[in-house]
Amino acid sequence: MTIRFAQAIPVSIPYDIGGPKPTFAGIPRKMEILFIRIETEDGLIGWGEAFGLSVWPATKQAFDHLIAPLMIGKDETNIPIIMNQLQRQLHILGRTGPVTYALSGLDIALWDLKGKRENKSLTELIGGSPHQSFSCYASLMRYGTIDLVKKNTEDALNKGFKAIKLHEVGVDKVQAAREVMGLDLPLMMDVNCPWDLQETMEMIDKLHQYQLYWLEEPIWPPEDFKNLAKVKSTGKMAIAAGENNLSLKHFEQMLESDAVNYIQPSVTKIGGVSEMLKIISLGKSFNVPVMPHSPYFGPGLLATLHLATLLPEKPLIEYSFATLENNPLGTSVLVKNGEIMVPTGPGLGYDPDETIIRAMTIK
Repeated sequence: MTIRFAQAIPVSIPYDIGGPKPTFAGIPRKMEILFIRIETEDGLIGWGEAFGLSVWPATKQAFDHLIAPLMIGKDETNIPIIMNQLQRQLHILGRTGPVTYALSGLDIALWDLKGKRENKSLTELIGGSPHQSFSCYASLMRYGTIDLVKKNTEDALNKGFKAIKLHEVGVDKVQAAREVMGLDLPLMMDVNCPWDLQETMEMIDKLHQYQLYWLEEPIWPPEDFKNLAKVKSTGKMAIAAGENNLSLKHFEQMLESDAVNYIQPSVTKIGGVSEMLKIISLGKSFNVPVMPHSPYFGPGLLATLHLATLLPEKPLIEYSFATLENNPLGTSVLVKNGEIMVPTGPGLGYDPDETIIRAMTIK
């Protein structure tokens, strides 16, 4: 029961988002997933996902050159000891960013191994409610035009989604979405930390009439919980945040500050399943619902679904509104009429097709 091989595998999947591809640092964004593959001496394979996007090369380096060498020969069954040792060994290199993203992918893969070893789903391992499905909200890309907001909102509704999240920053885009979907369905707005306190307050006054289900990450910097709490205290709009929190301690500080109505931990960024379990427990102790951050199409999405079975409020699941040409995880990550099923097989419940992974691996 020891690990003999560990690798990070970057995969690029052709995709369509219903508009121009966004750019980052001047480069068109790709649908890139950093798979983590762990193999034991007896041939068992566990799969995880480390936060990717444009930072995946650094995350892969962190995994291949720091984490994988420390894992070879380790007993894979004692996840708490492994993760505690690695966090302590690597903390000097940073408590977030590529090192933590790589640790997150490792942790997910170890839980996948544990489930396969014990012939139990991740839901069973963590004590969640079995055989569940979840409603998803269509997490739209940032299009920047009213026409594309309307088009993709309508497309999402036609595909069965009953809730929408925008990534725009303009009031006119929110108005456009509401013109298509009306006021009865949930509409969220993720602005990705652009404003100071005064700007946020001014925007909330303008947005109030559109009845947002929540406003996500309005304040810069994201760790400014003091000002975020001031926004929430007005009671004008529900506030959600947490995808950029650095650790469990950050969530403690956020909740102690009474800064949000919803917390949004991200399993591929915060430390994997192990840290998510602690954050879920923390959220329950503060009576603040968890709405996981999960714009993924890899094992990170599957792990999120299993973790959601622990949540009494049955959260909406974030689902990136994109069409992928050929996902290695096949039907397990597909939404049908706005709903997604939790896989019931051992571990994460579904293994990626390694033939597809090899064909799409970034060389």
